[in-house]
Amino acid sequence: MKKLVLTLAALALLLGVSPAKAEYQSMTIRAATANPEGSLHTTAINKFKEIVERESDGKIDVRTFYGGSMGDEQANVRQLRNQEIHLSVLAVGNLTPFAEQATIYYLPYMFPEIEKAYTLLEHEEFNAEIADKIATQSGTRPLSWLVGGYRHLTNSRHPVTTIEDLQGLRIRTPPVTIQLESFRSWGVEPHPLAWTETFSALQQGVIDGQENPHAVNRDQKFWEVQDYITELHYLLWVGPMLVSERWYQGLDPATKDLVTRAAAEAAAYEWEWAAEQDQIALQECLDHGMELHQLEDEEIWMEKARALWPRFHDRVGGEEVINEALSIMED
Repeated sequence: MKKLVLTLAALALLLGVSPAKAEYQSMTIRAATANPEGSLHTTAINKFKEIVERESDGKIDVRTFYGGSMGDEQANVRQLRNQEIHLSVLAVGNLTPFAEQATIYYLPYMFPEIEKAYTLLEHEEFNAEIADKIATQSGTRPLSWLVGGYRHLTNSRHPVTTIEDLQGLRIRTPPVTIQLESFRSWGVEPHPLAWTETFSALQQGVIDGQENPHAVNRDQKFWEVQDYITELHYLLWVGPMLVSERWYQGLDPATKDLVTRAAAEAAAYEWEWAAEQDQIALQECLDHGMELHQLEDEEIWMEKARALWPRFHDRVGGEEVINEALSIMED
């Protein structure tokens, strides 16, 4: 993340218009997320709002719509396309139905180490190329990428430290192909229940476990129905600060520069915030009696899940795009 700070400093020097001297036109930016105040989504939007309103001396007003008041995440994408809203934050999985190219950030075990995610997501050239393709496919453009926690495994039956321990467990996943196929590659048939049904299904023993970041496990008080946590690194929450492409390209140069820089700075802020919150949430789960376990054979999990990648080559623009991403993360 240190490199990102330097990148942002360099960007500020290279911008064609100095923020302190720019004359901004009065306007309102409508920013929405389906997620509640206090989430990583609103944390990033609030930072974006703070930067834009401060540097425009209040001439640009960022009006926020939180908690699904403008609909769910896919509804927000549609609203960006018709300029009903201008900016949104959502999980990358809810962008992929509109822009298959975004699947590059959602492959299982693309980011087995979080530092590798930071390395790729701060690579300007790669992300600019992907953003152009996403804009063409969806009419929306990611200006920066946010990072949340890994989707760790929890269950109520026994510690899971090997892939053999997973066998026979009934694990809930969302009805998302990549997640369903990942669990099938590990030898179990997942249970794609609706999120609203998950807690009661765990409580009643219909399912044994589920997978989500520590913050979700904490917020849902899963310690009431789950005993064991296994840190699993197959899927990292990644999501864009997404803008309407037509709106963005129609901005005057000063405003466009400010919006671009504010999105990058908001992402840098959110990365630090999310890393801290992830550890706080884990400790709360442990304080309520959950046990933490590590995988002894995660290389096997990774090998099996990555064997699914060829199924998604067409979506991400070819195997060469995956290889380019891997090369960047290894540099």
